[in-house]
Amino acid sequence: MPENKTKATKVSVASFIAAIKDPTQRADAKALVKMMQSASGEKPTMWGPSIIGFGSYHYVYDTGHSGDAPLAAFSPRKSANVIYHITRFKGADALLAKLGRHTTSGGCLHIKKLADVDQKVLQQMIVKSVGEMKKKHVC
Repeated sequence: MPENKTKATKVSVASFIAAIKDPTQRADAKALVKMMQSASGEKPTMWGPSIIGFGSYHYVYDTGHSGDAPLAAFSPRKSANVIYHITRFKGADALLAKLGRHTTSGGCLHIKKLADVDQKVLQQMIVKSVGEMKKKHVC
């Protein structure tokens, strides 16, 4: 079986965020860290070279492939902040309708700037997503 490429690393989250060139994106990354840390109760950890994750869970697919992944995570990409697995809970569509300017793909949320969205709604989504992940994966 192939080995997972995305693993928790010892790279400093603060150093990673400090290296983000765009000041708005850097500030947004700091705000997302606070939101996700509050929702998960976990400290941020780098997963691979560009994903900031909080907590972890172990998964096993029907194929037998297994690995570890963060309970909550985001990546400050050049085009947008991508928040992983945040739309897979009951009621997500209703909150997405209230969120503001965003796109979604495969359970992920893409936000260009936090100023484009209602941050209270985003915080609710993060809390619900983390709760669902903990319940599903018995963390």
